[in-house]
Amino acid sequence: MKGPCYYPAGMRQPVRYVNAARALRDFGDGFVAVLLPVYLIAMGLGPFQVGIVTGTALFGSTLTTLAIGMLGAKKNLRNLLVAASGLMILTGLTFAGSNNYWVVLLIAFVGTINPSPGSASIFAPLEQALISHVVTDAERTHAFVRYSLIGALAAAVGALAAGSIDLLAIFGISHVVALRAMFVLYALLGAGGGCLYMRIAAAQLPVTADDTVRLGQSRGIVYKMAALFAVDSFAGGFAVQAIMALWLFSKFGLSLAAAGLFFFWSGVLAAASLPAAGWLSRRIGLVNTMVFTHIPSSLFLIGAAIAPRLDVALVCLLLRASMSQMDVPTRTSYLMAVVSPAERPAAASITSVTRGFAAAGPAIAGALFAAGLTAVPLVICGVLKIGYDLALLIVFRHIKPPEEAT
Repeated sequence: MKGPCYYPAGMRQPVRYVNAARALRDFGDGFVAVLLPVYLIAMGLGPFQVGIVTGTALFGSTLTTLAIGMLGAKKNLRNLLVAASGLMILTGLTFAGSNNYWVVLLIAFVGTINPSPGSASIFAPLEQALISHVVTDAERTHAFVRYSLIGALAAAVGALAAGSIDLLAIFGISHVVALRAMFVLYALLGAGGGCLYMRIAAAQLPVTADDTVRLGQSRGIVYKMAALFAVDSFAGGFAVQAIMALWLFSKFGLSLAAAGLFFFWSGVLAAASLPAAGWLSRRIGLVNTMVFTHIPSSLFLIGAAIAPRLDVALVCLLLRASMSQMDVPTRTSYLMAVVSPAERPAAASITSVTRGFAAAGPAIAGALFAAGLTAVPLVICGVLKIGYDLALLIVFRHIKPPEEAT
């Protein structure tokens, strides 16, 4: 396998722009994930239709993620990121300007709406490939920890901002107008991210000796990871943040402001756990960190599903949040480490495309909610994720990244 591309410290300016753009984007994703079910219900839709829109958004972003990631090794990364930002602008303005279910469904499919803030987006394969090219093996995991930490904190603040909808009512602004204004803000955040990407000079972009986009010697590893990630994604679809918000609204009657506050603290806990993931991975390895932090978080999710009271459910969910994201930077770092530099965009897009398997989860969860089986989606999610973790440990425990092989 080819070694990584190294760049002097002055060439790492693109990473700063990527992190800043992600902060803007995840701030938007943070409030959209909470407001999406509220907005759709305000349009007169039921839980099942909310699940359909959420699942459509996940499936549509899968296709654009695959396409944009496969182009990443041959095209200018900056131009692709700017184009993705333009799609984010279009998404926000269309959601703000339409109350037609079919138009919303269409833009959910082709746009950038993310029902659950995080690294899964059409931006991710390009950003991950850029970061992993610029930093060294020793710095890689920490770089992805910072990348994930910035996104998690921004998403937490975004979730808190969702509660501003209720506050705006004090000033006589109607619920629907306030919701539409938030989607306009989402579009403006996309414009801000596009401006940051445009500041990346062509000379600063990573270049590899081999510009092929196809997977070569790493094909087997990537396909195995993609298969396992498909299980994880399918499971995660039952508990994306938009569905969790709908669950809290429907089961416990939680207010929008209270939900925003909860998702803020949930995001803060998730962010606080990310530096610990980097520290832990240096001691027990990337794969072990992924598995042994993920399993307890799934058990807490199951605990929340069967909790008899709101306070017990919220405690379980907060405990889950304190561990559930520790696998994100370690998983990304591991993937970028075990493939060659030229294969990284393709590997990131192929593993990201497994998000498509998550698309069925929200629709099924919405149907179960409508049938009164509100706990079942969360239990399904937890059980499947535990199975995924155990399989990941068995398959990849002997495949070491360079920093662990020495």
